[in-house]
Amino acid sequence: MAREIKSKDLQGLKFFDKLAPLLAPLHDVGTERDRAHNRVLHYDQYCLLVLLYLFSPLVTSVRALQQASELDVVRKKLGVSRISLGSFSEATDVFDPERLKEIVRELGAELHPLGRDPRLRDVQHILTAVDGTLIKTLARIAAAACSTSRSTGETKAAWRLHTHFEVERGIPTRFDVTGGSGKGEQDERAVLGRTLEAGRCYLMDRGYAKFALFNQIHEIQSSYVCRIRDNSVYTVLKERPLSDEDRAAGIVRDAIVEMGQSRKEEDRPRHPLRLVIVQTTPHEGHGVQRGHDSDGFLRILTNLTDVPAEVVATLYKYRWTIEVFFRFFKHILGCRHLLSTDPRGIEIQAYCAIIACLLITLWSGRKPTKRTYEMVCFYLIGWATEEELLRHIEKLKPRV
Repeated sequence: MAREIKSKDLQGLKFFDKLAPLLAPLHDVGTERDRAHNRVLHYDQYCLLVLLYLFSPLVTSVRALQQASELDVVRKKLGVSRISLGSFSEATDVFDPERLKEIVRELGAELHPLGRDPRLRDVQHILTAVDGTLIKTLARIAAAACSTSRSTGETKAAWRLHTHFEVERGIPTRFDVTGGSGKGEQDERAVLGRTLEAGRCYLMDRGYAKFALFNQIHEIQSSYVCRIRDNSVYTVLKERPLSDEDRAAGIVRDAIVEMGQSRKEEDRPRHPLRLVIVQTTPHEGHGVQRGHDSDGFLRILTNLTDVPAEVVATLYKYRWTIEVFFRFFKHILGCRHLLSTDPRGIEIQAYCAIIACLLITLWSGRKPTKRTYEMVCFYLIGWATEEELLRHIEKLKPRV
């Protein structure tokens, strides 16, 4: 049985004094059809409630948020009235997630790169790791639908967050929500193809390997670094010499290659393909949802032809920064579970989580960590004072 939330459990709500002005421009969004002016829950208030859920370990569900909205201290600090389950659920029908992207962009513009690897100085594009993550919902029916087949390990249904993550600023810049089947328009390659931007270097795993997508990236003057499957077939057109630095990085081949035997013109590569092969440790996948086996060689395909092979290998390593973010996003900010089963509600929660990450980063000057997140939570439930929170953040700030 869930614990009853009392006013004394939420003593650090001054934290939200800083959030309210940031979200204030959203107040009238979705009220265009409200001619009677009787809307009780506004967009900015909805977002503040979502952020309360993200930061307060005592608020674990929509019902807990409803209970919290009955407290005088919450209503005063967040400027909300008592919410009903129906009004909270209905809100996603009228609130536009796109408006939150504007706030994310504004905050992101204040955040400078947290440091660039000097080995990547010749890479002109913005390093952007892309991937998708499957997430469940709180609703039991949806949770049952998210179950996996015991025989194949395949997910039957869920939601997938297709994410763009800027490596050097340590922040996600875009979420796109689809169903979890991964087929047709929900395929991660199709979603990425619809959301490409110029001037980016897309870091991708082998699930994104598709020549039509590579062509799209190249033609908009972006670049890509993508792992390909171990059984990929290619013809070497030109071997490139390896430097001592390349060999030290485990690289065993650097070559311009020819790939793609499709009869469809749009599925054939229309630019030079460079293949860099890195020796790694062989391994076998394990478990029902087993990963792919590896023969001990990492095959990386790219359209970057003017940087050393060791740089290509280094770029691919940075793809894993998005996996670290997903762990933070799902396990620390509470996004393993969703407050809404509607795609718009999922996007709103995701962008509120980004705002939380950005604020922690802006305050501390560092990427958000579990310790900092915990200190904010302690502050909100009255276990830490504002002075103690500020002292913790001050310790994290880089010394100049």
